[in-house]
Amino acid sequence: MALVQIADVVVPEIFVPYVQLTTEQKSRLIQSGAAVRNGQMDGDLAGGGLTFNSPSWNDLADDADLVGDDSETPSVPFKLTSNQEVQVRLSRNQSWKTADLSAALAGSDPATAIANKVATYWSRRAQAAFVATMNGVFADNTANDAGDYTNDITGAFTAGVTDFSAEALIDSVATAGDSLEDFSMLMVHSVVYAKMRKNNLIDFIRDSDNDTRIARFGDLEVIIDDGLPVSTQDYDSWIFGPGAIQLGVGTPKVPVETDRIPLQGNGAGTETLTSRVQWILHPAGHAYIGTAANGGPSNAATANNLAAATSWNRVFPERKQIKIARLRTTEA
Repeated sequence: MALVQIADVVVPEIFVPYVQLTTEQKSRLIQSGAAVRNGQMDGDLAGGGLTFNSPSWNDLADDADLVGDDSETPSVPFKLTSNQEVQVRLSRNQSWKTADLSAALAGSDPATAIANKVATYWSRRAQAAFVATMNGVFADNTANDAGDYTNDITGAFTAGVTDFSAEALIDSVATAGDSLEDFSMLMVHSVVYAKMRKNNLIDFIRDSDNDTRIARFGDLEVIIDDGLPVSTQDYDSWIFGPGAIQLGVGTPKVPVETDRIPLQGNGAGTETLTSRVQWILHPAGHAYIGTAANGGPSNAATANNLAAATSWNRVFPERKQIKIARLRTTEA
């Protein structure tokens, strides 16, 4: 039987677009609408630079209008103000080395199998970068904006008081004022999700495309992720509106390559598949203000990385413009 090698089945011109598309299809962040692909950011990643500036005009202030009269008193015009969001490039890569992957895949469709595994991996890593980014954004909001994204009901556990409830969630989205209806996704820890199931707060709909069940809480799609912050019995739950996160996808110079070393494996040979991605995961209304290395920030909470409070700053002037909210509960 002929040996099917990774290099024989991974055709970059086919493999790379397939992995990118499948990664997005598998991402519940994208499917929920919380993260939206942004063509301008795709274009930014195609050029040079680690960070990218996006200036925009603020709305006109709600200053009182004037009543005209017949005096010679001149009116004093107001000015239009602006803000500047800053996005940061994330350059990530991973390699997988094996001596028997190709043999194990022979007889099936190896190209699809490999691409699906890589796509699923990058979908999970994109969600991890998203969680790290939001950890940094919430930390900055607590430090510099009076924590106005957050409804914190933590304390000594009291059923119906400190734990997750529909009322607590409504209070959380109400931090966005009259934009409280502009939310589409709820991200919870599995412990909180279990409490929701016990209290019959979850409904399910069937995804007709791949015949999977999607959990929903009212109008919100529910995503379970144990990467959310937990401190003893205190749990974060995050709520997002459509487009709360802007997604840019770039193409590295060499997105995928293979390498075979015939003498390894005691002469049986080994193969390595390397996959590279470039992303922007940008919380709308914010600026990345850290100083990252050339590959971009990591997911860490250390200085200049995604989860650090000092890496982010809100630049939109009104809380209601930010489609992000957080509920902190204490669960038994």
